[in-house]
Amino acid sequence: MDQSEFLKKVMPFKDKVFRLAKRLLVSTEEAEDATQELYFKLWKNKSKLSDYNSIEAFAMTMTKNYCFDRLKSKQANNLSLVHSNYKEGGTSLQKRVELNDSVSLVHKLIENLPEQQKIIIQLRDIEQYEFDEIAEILNMQPTAIRVSLSRARKTIKEQLIKQHNYGIS
Repeated sequence: MDQSEFLKKVMPFKDKVFRLAKRLLVSTEEAEDATQELYFKLWKNKSKLSDYNSIEAFAMTMTKNYCFDRLKSKQANNLSLVHSNYKEGGTSLQKRVELNDSVSLVHKLIENLPEQQKIIIQLRDIEQYEFDEIAEILNMQPTAIRVSLSRARKTIKEQLIKQHNYGIS
C-alpha cells in the first residue's frame, strides 16, 4: 500500500479520531499527540490494514485504548473527560450565555457517567456511529450498547430535570 492509498483509507475519519481523543484526554495538545501517534502506528502496520473489516473501527478502538493508557499513566494525572465540539451561530449574548451554561451542565453530567457510557455517548450521539460500528469498536453486543446508551441518556435527563426544577446540582 503506497502513501496516497493509505491516506485515502485513513484520512476521512481523522477528525473523529481527534474528537474521541479530545473527549477522553481533555487537552487539545494531548489529543493531537494521540492522533499523531495513532496515524504513525497505522502507517507502520499499513500492510495489515486489509485484514480488518473496518479500518475506521480499528482506528477508533486503537484511539480508545491509547487514550486509556495515557489516562492511566503517571504523566496524565490531571486529565479527565470532556466534550467541546459545541459551536453556535449568531445569537444574542444572553442566549449564548444560556446555551453555554446548558452545554457546560451537560458536559459535567457526561463527566459523571461511568467510562463506558461516556464513550458510547461520544460515539453514538456526537460521532453518529451506528450501533454495529460501536459494538465492533468496544467489543460489545449491540443490545448492550443500546441499554448502556439508554441508561446514560436517562441519567443525564433526570439530572437536567432536577437542575432545572431545583436550580441546584
